[in-house]
This record gives sequence, C-alpha cells and structure tokens, in this order.
Amino acid sequence: MTTQTLQRQEISPAKRAAFQVMAGGSAGFLEVCIMQPLDVVKTRIQIQATPVVTAAVTEVHYNGVFDCFSKMYRQEGISSYWKGIMPPILAETPKRAIKFLVFEQTKPLFQFGSPTPTPLTYSLAGLTAGTLEAIAVNPFEVVKVAQQADRQKKMLSTFEVARGIVQRDGLGLNGLNKGVTATMGRNGVFNMVYFGFYHSVKNVVPENDDSTLEFLRKVAIGFTAGTLACFVNIPFDVAKSRIQGPQPVPGQIKYRGTLSSMLTVYREEGFRALYKGLVPKIMRLGPGGAILLLVFEYSYEYLLKNHS
Repeated sequence: MTTQTLQRQEISPAKRAAFQVMAGGSAGFLEVCIMQPLDVVKTRIQIQATPVVTAAVTEVHYNGVFDCFSKMYRQEGISSYWKGIMPPILAETPKRAIKFLVFEQTKPLFQFGSPTPTPLTYSLAGLTAGTLEAIAVNPFEVVKVAQQADRQKKMLSTFEVARGIVQRDGLGLNGLNKGVTATMGRNGVFNMVYFGFYHSVKNVVPENDDSTLEFLRKVAIGFTAGTLACFVNIPFDVAKSRIQGPQPVPGQIKYRGTLSSMLTVYREEGFRALYKGLVPKIMRLGPGGAILLLVFEYSYEYLLKNHS
C-alpha cells in the first residue's frame, strides 16, 4: 500500500503532520550517525586553502579523502571522525522534521491549479523546506564546523565550543548565526534538486511488485538524487565552511558574505576550489540521501498504516 493510498484514509491533518515529524526525525538521526565521519572529512578539505606555513608550525595539508582519514587517525585518534557530532544529533530531529513537514505541507501551494504535483511542485516545496530548515539549524552548524576544524587531540565539548563562540563573537551574524545565508543557499538548492528529482523520477519509473526490487529502485533513485544535488550546491557549501570555519589570519575576517566568499575562492584558488570536498560529500549524501528518504517513507507508511 503506497503513501498516497494511505493518505486518502481518514487521518486528521494534525496526526499526519505529527507522523511526518516523527518519521523525518528518525530518518535524520539514523543518517547523521552513519555518515558523520565523511562530513568531518568534507569540512576539513573545504576549509583548507593552500598549505599554511608559519614560523611556529606547518599545518597538516590533506590530499584527498583517504589521506585525510589516515592523518586524522594518526594525529587525533579514531574518535576524531565523530568530532562535532553532538550539534547535528541535537539538530537532526527538528531539522529533518522541519524539512519533511514543510515539504509535505507546501506541496499543495505549488501545484498552481494542477490536480497532481508536478516536478516544479516538488522542486519549489523542496527549496522552501531547505531554506527554512537552514535558518533553524545554522547555529548548530556554526558549532559543528568549529569542532570539526579543531585539530587538537583533546576535544572540547559542544557546550564549551558554543559558549566560546557566544562570548567571543556574540549571537549575531558574526557569531552563532554567521554564514546563515550560505547555509540557506546550500540547503535550499540541495533540497530543490533532491526532492524535485527523487519524486519526479520515482513517479515515472514503474513500481515493482517484488519488495526487494522496489526497495532497490528507491535506493537507486535516492542515491542519484543526493549525488546530483551535491554537484549543484557544493559552491554554497564551500562558502559556508570558509565563513564558519577558522579564518586564514586570526583576528581578520576574510570570508564574510556568501557570493563574495565564492568569488574570493575562485580568484585565489581557481574554479575547481569551489568543488573542494565533493568526493566525501557525495560519499556521504549519495547513500545518505537514499537512507534519509527511504527511512522517512517506510516510517511514515508504517505510522499511517498502524495509526489508531
């Protein structure tokens, strides 16, 4: 029984919204726990510009995904792969709840008189959902990036890092909410492509009566959706990491605005630098995209089917 069939049963809008929140939160929690190490590696690669040499120390430079994993393990230990995991864990339930709730609730607004959702419907609903979730979770992202960028073996707690940011820079656009426009661009563009592709293609590719083949069909579409979205939104992600991460010269803010940060990276490091971290990002959000949508769909269908 499909989600569309189940939704036609007598279920109140409030209960359906609660189920969307529960399914979305569960999907987000599972995805972040599995894929966090790749997110750490992605951030480390994105925030490095060129090898930094000072009178006191030569900063370690990473030459790819596996080199980053290897150097982090040797110098910081295996626990470094999960640096900054508490902010996304704390944020994932509300983040994914907002994403899926807003997506499902705004789809009718973007049908523009059509009896059924169109590809434009899914894309605009995804853009809206991603933009709103970004505003809600950006403070957590600032703390997460600060923790992921920290190369010390001894890890500071999430609370200590957050308190330090607030005491030093405040709560505004230079502090706990810096990079919010980059986060909005990153999440908005990602979800526009992600939801638009997934639901449009899923409705075109025929369903399979075999449950295993149907599962694999959704995995393949979800993986492709996540991968394509990564290619489109990664310049925003690079800008976000540069703005929220440590600045090249302590005490001097080099990366401030989203577009200006992209231009700076392009002028100083070339076009390819706007795609730094693409490989770990795809390795995370390709399968992560499949995990997220499948856990949401199956959880949501289960809740609809077993509601009382």
